Amino acid sequence: MDFPVTFEIFGRTVLAHPLFEAVGMFLGMRYYFYLKRKSKEKLSFNISAAVLIGATAGALLGSKLIGNLENPYHLFENFDLKKFWSSNTIVGGLAFGLMGVELAKKIVRHKESTGDLTVFPLMLAMMIGRVGCFLTGVYEETYGIPTDSVFGMHLGDQYLRHPVALYEIAFLAMLWMVLKNIQNRGKYASGFIFQLFMLSYFTFRFFLDFIKPHAEVIGNLGTIQLVCICVIIYYIYTIKSTQFLSLKYSK
Repeated sequence: MDFPVTFEIFGRTVLAHPLFEAVGMFLGMRYYFYLKRKSKEKLSFNISAAVLIGATAGALLGSKLIGNLENPYHLFENFDLKKFWSSNTIVGGLAFGLMGVELAKKIVRHKESTGDLTVFPLMLAMMIGRVGCFLTGVYEETYGIPTDSVFGMHLGDQYLRHPVALYEIAFLAMLWMVLKNIQNRGKYASGFIFQLFMLSYFTFRFFLDFIKPHAEVIGNLGTIQLVCICVIIYYIYTIKSTQFLSLKYSK
């Protein structure tokens, strides 16, 4: 396979990454609305709109902010508006999207969790998007460091590299099965599936970034890993609190 993989659309050459990212978002949204129609929990239009606006605004801001802060030295020394707008990361999108949703819920005074319904649509969109990352190879910053392990692949240069996009797809597929099994049992507090997803994914990303090129910010940790640590701590505390309240009120 030659990297990067491109497609001809309306006479223009398009990289696989943005194409698969767009397809992933579209299918993820369709899956979300399908689950929403089947769900027994119905949110009012005001609450649904507030949550959607909060999530979108937070994700847009966070993905670009953390995406650019992956290499803060380059950002501040050679600022380029076009590069700033094109730099994104799902870690920043998820973390700030969460903050946007929580802020929106406070504004409309909604206390119940709204995250469980988004978990599997999010995972579907992420897996499809990561196919695009893999097909783009080393031509965007979504590849792994060189390796001599059995998993090494040529992604467009002379090195065998960790195919980190494929690792992430495999992880998300396994996590999907685990969370579906928990969901089917039905014995959990509202929001627990989303909390498990976030804790699991950010823990995975913390370790995955050790085999991805990154600028070291504190010690040998990059910006994404520092964000992951904050989210992991938050969700460890949140899950403990949720389960405590669930046990308390079930007695």
